[in-house]
Formats: sequence, structure tokens, C-alpha cells
Amino acid sequence: MSASALKDLNISQSAELEKGKDSSVKSCMNRPVSNGNKCVNKEENAPPACPDAATIDVEYIDSENLIDLPDVDATLSTLVKRLDSKDWVMTCEALNNVRQLAKYHKDRLQELLEPLVPLIVKSIKNPRSAVCKTALMTCADIFKAYGGLMVDSIDLLLGQLFLKASQDKRFVCEAAEAALISMTSWISPLLLLPRMQPYLKNRNPRIRAKASVCFSKSVPRLDAESIREFGMDKLIQIAATQLSDQLPESREAARNLALELQVFYEKSQASTSGENDGTLSESPDAESWEAFCQSKLSALSAQAILRVTSTPKEGVTAGVTSTPKEAVATSC
Repeated sequence: MSASALKDLNISQSAELEKGKDSSVKSCMNRPVSNGNKCVNKEENAPPACPDAATIDVEYIDSENLIDLPDVDATLSTLVKRLDSKDWVMTCEALNNVRQLAKYHKDRLQELLEPLVPLIVKSIKNPRSAVCKTALMTCADIFKAYGGLMVDSIDLLLGQLFLKASQDKRFVCEAAEAALISMTSWISPLLLLPRMQPYLKNRNPRIRAKASVCFSKSVPRLDAESIREFGMDKLIQIAATQLSDQLPESREAARNLALELQVFYEKSQASTSGENDGTLSESPDAESWEAFCQSKLSALSAQAILRVTSTPKEGVTAGVTSTPKEAVATSC
């Protein structure tokens, strides 16, 4: 074959390749995207669906900005299927629909919670960060909507929430922490504490740290009867164990927990000496805080707790029962 013929062949093949590439990119960019619950904030750290395609944006809608759905029946009828879709854009839309339903139609959504929660967990695990963050925002909204009704499903969610809250990807971490705050604010601590307790011994120190913080934030919401039901001795043993944890975050949470328990214990040992003046005096058979710690803990653990509680820090609440549910706003 002559040099001229070879040159003509190369030019023809190059033209065909460029034509094919343009067609492929055009088909990706022309993919229909609805104006529903997306297309505002650019998705972070997600690979494009097609080479050289325009990045599809995903909207992260704050809870207070969620609007009602125009057709609730149609949304509910396809919700499970869309949540389980391989199309990540459709999944994000469905997750936002769950949030809308939780806010405006929670009675109707409640019937689907059992099959929905595993799909939400699946979305949290999704490597595409837009799907993960939207799923975490969904968790925050359903915790607020359903409170204690979520307890039976919490075991599926807790591990992933602690894991995502301990990661380095900031915008995912913040969404996970917001979900944990919602969880500790709206679910009864007496129901929640036993579910979180196993994570205090997790092999991952970051997960232990997040669990420790959430645990310490939940205890102040217990009333006196609930603390006795859970077990004051169990709580002080947990605080003592976390005081020697690897991460400072765990140790700080343990110190806060110990101080809360000391306040509660000393109040519980006091009795009202006069109905009118409201003064407090120790009951004749009251046991000191020091004696209580020494009776429930090993010598070293008791010493560690007493060292922490001998100089109370500023900012600790005046009593375990004084912190309202709405006041739990510190990051877990």
C-alpha cells in the first residue's frame, strides 16, 4: 500500500473515532434530569457517569426547606423501587422523597419503614458521596419524625452512623454527626443507651470515640428513675473504662459523664429537711461519692474517677435531669 493511501486511511479512522467520541459525550450530557429535588449543589468526589460528561449536580436540601409532594400516592407507589435503583440520581431523588414524606405524611410513610431502612443503610454505604450524604440527612429527618419508633431499626443504622461520623471526608462527617444529634435528641435514652453500649468496645478507636460522645450526651436526658433502672453502678463503670481509652475524644466524654453522674448521685443522697425552705441535708444513711466509687470500681478506676470529679469543670449541667431534649445540640 502506498504512503498516500496509508495517510488517507489514517485520516478516515481518526475522523470516525472523533465522531464516536462526540456522540458518546453528547448522549451522556443530554441525559434528562428533572427539576425536582436536585441540581443545585455540585456533588463532591464523585466520578462522572461518562467520560468527559458534564457533572450532574445534586441538591442538599435543609430540612426546613423541604416542601410537600404534589402526588403522595404516586411517590409512595414507586418509593422502594427507586431507592433500590442502580441510577444514583434516582436514588437521591427517592431519599429526598422519604424526607418529604417524613415531614408532611409520616403516618403514611410509617407503613414502609421496615423495608426502607435497609435501603437507606445501603445508600449510606454507597461510595458515591452525594448518595451517602443524602441518606445521612434522611436519617436525621426520620429520627425526628418517628423518635422511639426507630429503636427496632437502630441496630442497622448505628454502626454506619458512627463509622461515617469518624471519617475524614468533612461534608459526609458533618451529615453523620447531625444524624447522631437527631438520634440522641429524639429517641429515649433509656432505649438508646443499651444499643450504643457495644460500640464503646469497638475495635475501631474512632467508632468508640463517637459512641462515647453520644453515650455521654444521652445520659443527661435520663430522669432519676431511668438512671436507677439502667443502673448507676453500670454507668460509673462505663465512665471509668472510657477514661483510659486511646483517643482524647473518648476520655473527654468519659470525664463529662463522670461529672454528670456525680451531680446526680449527690442530689439523690440528699433529702429535703424542710418542706417550706427547700434546704437539702444528707440522709442519715447516705453514702459519700467517694465511698460509692470505691465500692463499685477497682482501686485504680475509682482513683481515676475521683481525680476527675474532685475539680468540676465549667459548663457541666447543674443536674442530670435538667437538660431538656431540645437542648442536645452538641456534636456527637
